[in-house]
Amino acid sequence: MSKLKDFSIATARMMPVIILADVSGSMSAYGKLAALNRAIAEMIATFADEQDARAEIHVAVITFGGDGAKLHQPLQPAYQIQWTNMGAKGSTPMGAAFELATRLLEDKTVIPSRSYHPNLVLISDGQPTDERGRPSDNWKEPLQQLLNSERSSKALRLAMGIGPDADEETLKAFLTGQHPEIPVFRADETRIQKFFRWVTVTLTSRSRSVNPNSIAPIDPDNLDDLLEF
Repeated sequence: MSKLKDFSIATARMMPVIILADVSGSMSAYGKLAALNRAIAEMIATFADEQDARAEIHVAVITFGGDGAKLHQPLQPAYQIQWTNMGAKGSTPMGAAFELATRLLEDKTVIPSRSYHPNLVLISDGQPTDERGRPSDNWKEPLQQLLNSERSSKALRLAMGIGPDADEETLKAFLTGQHPEIPVFRADETRIQKFFRWVTVTLTSRSRSVNPNSIAPIDPDNLDDLLEF
């Protein structure tokens, strides 16, 4: 048995990256959604070029807008993804996105137990609502369930609010229990791609590290013009 182990070939372990993207109607204004589509496509293309024996980056995108949340991009290796642009409509049912993210994270047929700890990125330009567009606290319980899940508690979580209407309370709650040096970022539509380039570098560095499960200190110095709340 030990000799067989000596000759076995190490296979890369999955490192999941799950984007929770606000696609409510307001995201279509001022080119916000167009900028977000370009930023995610660029990020996936960069991940696809990564070749490391330890970690293989897989990407999923959960969108929330209109009457609920959906898996816009199923979890796949980055090099296999043919990106399709997201569309915007309706309200901001963020709670439904947290529920879907929890189910995805805990599904061991999709994310095997040997995978590295996941990365979650939340992007929003507004305040959570119910499916009818009414302001609601219905996001709080699903978020708590997400944060209490074993895998989410070990994840690197990042959040960015776009514009002055982004809800500070929700974005900060998403980072509960996270390393205190990781802030909530706030930007206008012109800086969405800059944020995602920073996310790309941060996650690529993590995948190349000696232990991709460890979360290195975050240095936000290159994002000084992305104001913190």
